[in-house]
Amino acid sequence: MLNRKNNYIIMNLTDNCATTLNDIQKHTKFEIDGNIVEINQNIALGHKFAIKDINKGELVKKYGQSIGIATKDIKRGDWIHSHNLTSQYLKEVLKNE
Repeated sequence: MLNRKNNYIIMNLTDNCATTLNDIQKHTKFEIDGNIVEINQNIALGHKFAIKDINKGELVKKYGQSIGIATKDIKRGDWIHSHNLTSQYLKEVLKNE
């Protein structure tokens, strides 16, 4: 099923994730920029999901800005949270200690 409702928001054209506007169930499909994105896990309101594949070590972007670094490969449709994302700020702070 292709879900075309406003269930998510993409803040900036350079973002590689979207933010949910309500709970989204696994296997829900969206068309984003001509690509079908199938949600791979249940995702709660306000959480993020990948709108394209993000490689380990790559920046995760929201608002057109980096919000962290992928700690493992993240597939299109995957939930993005602390299990696969680390703070870029914390990495810089720890590196400079």
